[in-house]
Amino acid sequence: MVRSMYSGVAGMKSHQQRMDVIGNNIANVNTYGFKSSRVTFRDMFYQNIRNASAGTSTRGGVSPSGIGYGSQIASIDKLMTQSSMTSTGQPLDCAITGDGFFQVQDSDGNIFYTRAGMLDIDQATGYLVDLNGYFVLGTQGPDVIGKAPGNSKIQVKLDPLEAAAGSKTETIQNVEYILSATNYTTAGNVNFNFSLDNEMPTGQNIRVVVDGNSIAVKVNPTAQFNSLSEFMDEVNQAITDARGGVEHPAGLFTITADPEPTGPLTGEQIVNSDSGPTGGKITFATTGLPTGFAVKDYGSAFSASGAMNITITPKDPALAPDDPTQTYRVSVTDAGTGATYTIDQDLTYAQLTNSAGVHLVNNNGTDANDSFDLRIPSGFCTKNVDNTQNPPVTTYTYLPAGTALGTATPQTPSGNIGLGSKDFLLEGGTEGGPQSLMNLTGIAIGADGIIRAQNAGKDIIVGRIDLANFDNPQGLDQAGSSYFAATDNSGKAKYAVPGEDGTGALKNSTLEMSNVDLSQEFSDMIVTQRGFQANSRLITVSDTMLEELINLKR
Repeated sequence: MVRSMYSGVAGMKSHQQRMDVIGNNIANVNTYGFKSSRVTFRDMFYQNIRNASAGTSTRGGVSPSGIGYGSQIASIDKLMTQSSMTSTGQPLDCAITGDGFFQVQDSDGNIFYTRAGMLDIDQATGYLVDLNGYFVLGTQGPDVIGKAPGNSKIQVKLDPLEAAAGSKTETIQNVEYILSATNYTTAGNVNFNFSLDNEMPTGQNIRVVVDGNSIAVKVNPTAQFNSLSEFMDEVNQAITDARGGVEHPAGLFTITADPEPTGPLTGEQIVNSDSGPTGGKITFATTGLPTGFAVKDYGSAFSASGAMNITITPKDPALAPDDPTQTYRVSVTDAGTGATYTIDQDLTYAQLTNSAGVHLVNNNGTDANDSFDLRIPSGFCTKNVDNTQNPPVTTYTYLPAGTALGTATPQTPSGNIGLGSKDFLLEGGTEGGPQSLMNLTGIAIGADGIIRAQNAGKDIIVGRIDLANFDNPQGLDQAGSSYFAATDNSGKAKYAVPGEDGTGALKNSTLEMSNVDLSQEFSDMIVTQRGFQANSRLITVSDTMLEELINLKR
């Protein structure tokens, strides 16, 4: 009977957890990209009452019997089914019409995956971000068509070479006193060219920039200028009055000298042209040796070749009968390097005289001499020399008589170092820096994830949103804020271009709604409620039965 109470408690816990999941599903019924969950139950362990036995010839088999201890949660599964779409009218909102996830990266470099496609562009950096400010990943650049998918940040910006001038212009008719801008980095003068017989309009302004601080010089003549001195006096006085506390360390002015009319002009300023610089080649050619560059050649080979006949007179055997061994040592000095090479040779005479004891002589009566030839083959002595080892590059060797073998001749190395043509690319745009986000209009995301925009009526590509897919999406971990994180059970993310490799295409100005089915959730809620009530009744009934059991004692 106590077991039934524990079974009721276990059943109430499992149904309570199921109600928690149902509540979370209903709470996120309007959460974009939300995927609902479901709960499955399983029974717990059993206490066997009777074991199984096989049948015999006299009796049949017996099945096992056991009493369980209630239920528990078997799994909480994520339902990754496709949900319905809703139109938002926002060009950067995207929905995935199939499998796949958007890739986003937080500030710490962690990558998450989501189905919520509320995208926007960060106005400060130009990066494509989601509703939480996480970077949307994909492929950057105008050449994304045909390129493999990736997971890089996407910055929506205009390539400097693609920059075009603005289209808003306004013609100014009266231009006789409008001067071009002139910049000075050192002291200089600017010339005002106009006819003295023309009247300068009242309220004409000249703007002067000092250290980046703009001050206005306003000329308000009431009559014609009859001489240059009148105009100079008026302008100089205006500059003196307008300077005020503006200080310049060198006392210099940078005068833009572009007068501003008193009436406002509508339109946009156009700077430079709409064409960027073209690539070219720079050819480098260096003749001789530049300052600080030295060429050193310390390689030299010395060799001795030819034959040297060396004659050695041996000792008289009759005068040294007890020393039959004679030693010869030959030393050869290389006059080019000063190196000494020594050859030792030992000669032993086994018999000093013949059997008759006759002293050996030559035919002419002179003593018989033993002679041999010493030959140093070509290449026998070869030395490679550098500037840090011995022998040095230049060597003076003197004979015993004191005559110098030769004098070293200083050598001045010379030569040319040639550098081939070097290709380079100049990247630039119109004056004022590359086009910013404000120059791009009509930004839209295509079904293939490619981000396109308009610049002065020209279509450009700035990047592509790539998707991620998994072998087991059910294995993803719910990280909150509509994000999922990869796990060992989900497998690694596989990057894909939208609409390829099993992923769905993108649909802009649309968001995927929650896949929560309210009718199913309410039905499950009723069933869960009744299950919870039934398990609670199990406890109360068991308690009543225990009470009756206790009353038996009365």
